[in-house]
Amino acid sequence: MTTLQKSLIGIFIFISICLGLMWRAGQVVADASLVWYSVIPPLLAVTLAILTTRLILSLGIAVGIGLGLAWTRQDVTGGIATGKSLLWEIVWFAREVTIKNEPNIDLFNIWVILFVLLIMATIAVVVASGGIAGVVTWLSRFAKGPRSTQIITAVMGIVIFIGDYSNAMLVGPTMRPLTDYHRVSREKLAYIVDSTSAPIAGLAFVSTWIGYEVGLFNDVAKSIGIERDGYSMFFDALGFRFYCILTIIFVIVNAISGRDYGAMRKAEARARETGAVAEPDAQLVGDTTSSEIAPSAATHPFSAVLPLLTLFSLLLGGFWVDGQGTGTIFSLTAWRDALSNADNVKVLAIAAASGFFVAIVCARGLSNMRFADIGTAVWNGVKSSFIPLSILLLAWGLKASCDRLMTGAFLAAMLQDVVSPLWFPILVFTCASACSFATGTSWGTMAILIPTAIPVAFALDGNIYGLTTIICLGAVLDGAIFGDHCSPLSDTTILSSIASNCAPLHHVRTQLPYALTVAGIAFVCGYLPAALNISSAIGIAAGTGLIVLLFYGLSRLRSS
Repeated sequence: MTTLQKSLIGIFIFISICLGLMWRAGQVVADASLVWYSVIPPLLAVTLAILTTRLILSLGIAVGIGLGLAWTRQDVTGGIATGKSLLWEIVWFAREVTIKNEPNIDLFNIWVILFVLLIMATIAVVVASGGIAGVVTWLSRFAKGPRSTQIITAVMGIVIFIGDYSNAMLVGPTMRPLTDYHRVSREKLAYIVDSTSAPIAGLAFVSTWIGYEVGLFNDVAKSIGIERDGYSMFFDALGFRFYCILTIIFVIVNAISGRDYGAMRKAEARARETGAVAEPDAQLVGDTTSSEIAPSAATHPFSAVLPLLTLFSLLLGGFWVDGQGTGTIFSLTAWRDALSNADNVKVLAIAAASGFFVAIVCARGLSNMRFADIGTAVWNGVKSSFIPLSILLLAWGLKASCDRLMTGAFLAAMLQDVVSPLWFPILVFTCASACSFATGTSWGTMAILIPTAIPVAFALDGNIYGLTTIICLGAVLDGAIFGDHCSPLSDTTILSSIASNCAPLHHVRTQLPYALTVAGIAFVCGYLPAALNISSAIGIAAGTGLIVLLFYGLSRLRSS
């Protein structure tokens, strides 16, 4: 298919979706503040990214269009931007992606930027000092080939459960030299990293996610009169987190089987047969500098172990101290309260700064690395963060445009029509997936849909805390993560690509078939049977059986 044909098909699909949404909005959306063209910025970003393979350009155009639409719409409807110039809108945008706008200054994005800068510099130092090489030498005793390497990577992703950002930035760079050596494609590494970050953090009893999820559950429980605390609601919904649970099972079975399909199979075949772990034309956003050890450095595994151990230990300790944890550290309730109160991203940045300092000390003290080489490594790490940070800023800008245009609320209104309790959890999952895919944020999707969808589920249950309500709690969280997995606009997608040194669009293209497969299995074996009051354990077991059969069938097919 030629470029012109692809472009024409893309334009046709884009226009068709817009026309369909325009018609549908006139039928079901009564709120005048919700407009169909609010979906144009994210839809345009995805379309351009697919057609041009230039993510920064695509995001930049979409952000510009989004800001223009938001400014024009608010000027026409008499909103807060009435009488304001486009220059004012640009200033608003600059503040929104950095320190946020009114009512209060929010440094979340600033802390994330510092975290990425520091973690990239730390990684560059531990690589140049020979620390990663030492860890890889130790791990290589257990990794005998592509399968065992993938299994070890998956296990590391599961063990480092504290948060999706820290998970991705620890697992990816640590395992990348080993996966490269055993000719595992960068696309496969990015998939494993991405699929064991948010799903694990979202399921973990103690993580950077639990406080946010519990807080949303507490709020909706108070608003509709559910006499149950948010942490209990989290545990109630845990058995209905079909997508996250089956994703982790899928990753492990996939690694054990050594079989792949779709775009991932082509990527793995390329890596095995040619040794090219990334596509020749891949536009990498991770560490594009040399991964060689500095000439003055002596390989020492503790040059990597100590900085990473410092980082991980301070993450746990920081969450506990900043969240004013009380009681025993073995209490889940105490950790829930601490994580709810902690400024999580600030702790990430401070822990990264500490890890960076320890990395420099170890590079000098253990690996005998010269200060000049340390400085070069730090600068290389900082430089390698410029492109991913540009993408992150644009992704945040697109989210700001979507917030201004109320894209998430529009999608929620489109999908929350009158529906039976049997189909409502599936509709909620679909709505959460679409909202997360379009906006690139799982947390934002949760914030939109938990207050809007859960009261509907509660009403369908006859105003009692019943099965439909509990399933929908899980469906919102899972759908948000599924859409986030599929979206090239997601910050976790981008960070997984950074950590794995994989082109983001190549990561999305190869991960998408796997994510869709698991979502389909979650539909068939999970949400639909659960709505019929079939045990969720049976659904998970059936889903696991289907995954095993899938890869067993692939093994039989390839061997015949």
